[in-house]
Amino acid sequence: MFSLSHSISQSATNFPSLSTPAIPFKPISLLSHFSTSSLQSSPSLSVSVPCRRSQFGSSVMSSNSQFSNIVDTSVDMGFDDHDLDRFAEVANRVADAAGEVILKYFRKKFEIIDKADFSPVTVADQAAEESMVSVLMENFPSHAIYGEEKGWRCKENSADFVWVLDPIDGTKSFITGKPLFGTLIALLYRGKPILGIIDQPVLRERWIGISGRRTALNGQNVSTRSCSDISQAYLYTTSPHLFSGEADEAFARVRNKVKVPLYGCDCYAYALLASGFVDLVIESGLKPYDFLSLIPIIKGAGGVITDWKGEELYWEALPNSPATSFNVLAAGDKVIHQQALESLRWD
Repeated sequence: MFSLSHSISQSATNFPSLSTPAIPFKPISLLSHFSTSSLQSSPSLSVSVPCRRSQFGSSVMSSNSQFSNIVDTSVDMGFDDHDLDRFAEVANRVADAAGEVILKYFRKKFEIIDKADFSPVTVADQAAEESMVSVLMENFPSHAIYGEEKGWRCKENSADFVWVLDPIDGTKSFITGKPLFGTLIALLYRGKPILGIIDQPVLRERWIGISGRRTALNGQNVSTRSCSDISQAYLYTTSPHLFSGEADEAFARVRNKVKVPLYGCDCYAYALLASGFVDLVIESGLKPYDFLSLIPIIKGAGGVITDWKGEELYWEALPNSPATSFNVLAAGDKVIHQQALESLRWD
């Protein structure tokens, strides 16, 4: 794959070889340098880590150091930095638990089941979700959980804090042995995503976005890159075959304007965008568990993520909430985000 191989040549430390031993690792976020005791005594995580800038030497593309989207002032904060540290600590444990299960099944023989919507599910998806739920219920018994495989789990019919889980985003990649799937973890507070994780256990990479803080990859701050014109943009989508009808036509209008359209990364494309290697990601028909975790990660890296109308992505998590479909547009730069919206022309 062009984009991945190009990224490896540019920054080998952040994109390990596929021959890297597939072993679990603990932990790999901003919290990786802190013990539990230090978390309890420290009011916040203030880590002086230089922001990793884009390796693309171009006058058009440079690291996006503007983090205007990093703080979501629309959230009525019913928690503080200490709470965020605790949420992130447990979220890392949740990702570790999922990764340990997933690695046992990766590139192994197992049964593949088709769900009602004909999307595949495996024992790895199901077992990983159960391991994630177990960690959350032990640490936050009053929080609700909404998982892709089992839906709502909570004694109450609503909760201020809801964890939204996708144990394997990119199951088709997983079952075909391609290590560009990911585990997605989101924490919502009154409907707003305040924490998000993209974890790739095979490559041993973890992006974490936390409300009010910069996004980090394995403990190092990352940034989207600037792109002054859509004609210079690198665009990703999971597959062009996932668009249909008017959505297919809308996507084609953007695809025909970008410099390079690329396919086949699932959630990993958003991780590449947050790290400054990709400029646009456009997808249709995503479920809430596919995109909610991405919001703090993209915003915390200086990017923009909305629906195709430019409106905020929002989904109310309740026991009977249907996992409706959304069209998602993510950009590393607000200029090409606007240009993409104008090309989509989605009413």
